[in-house]
Amino acid sequence: MTRKDARASALQLLYQYEFHRDLKPEDYLARAARDFEGSFNDYTLRLFHGVLEHTEALDALITAHSKNWRLDRINRVSRCILRIALFEMRFDDKVDTPIAINEAVELSKEFELGESSAFINGVLGGVAREEPS
Repeated sequence: MTRKDARASALQLLYQYEFHRDLKPEDYLARAARDFEGSFNDYTLRLFHGVLEHTEALDALITAHSKNWRLDRINRVSRCILRIALFEMRFDDKVDTPIAINEAVELSKEFELGESSAFINGVLGGVAREEPS
């Protein structure tokens, strides 16, 4: 499985988990392992757990860089894509920022309709511009 595939699987897991917040992540993953249409590997799980661990910080970044958009107005798929990319940008030193942004835009084009990819690119670009060099 490529990292691109792992990101897509992580997106699907995180999106579906939004509807199962009553479960512990481990219990949800056990269920997902049985029912999940795709597959997931170590990187998928790293993204899933990393996003859950850092959701508060990731959401603060999204809120700060999504002008005139409250977090609850951003659709769930876009929120999950943004969280994955921001996790990679801020907490994964093995992924370069431009790659994380590009992969997020591609995920948006694959899983969403409309102008979501431009919105995602704008939010992530704003975060990238404030990153220390």
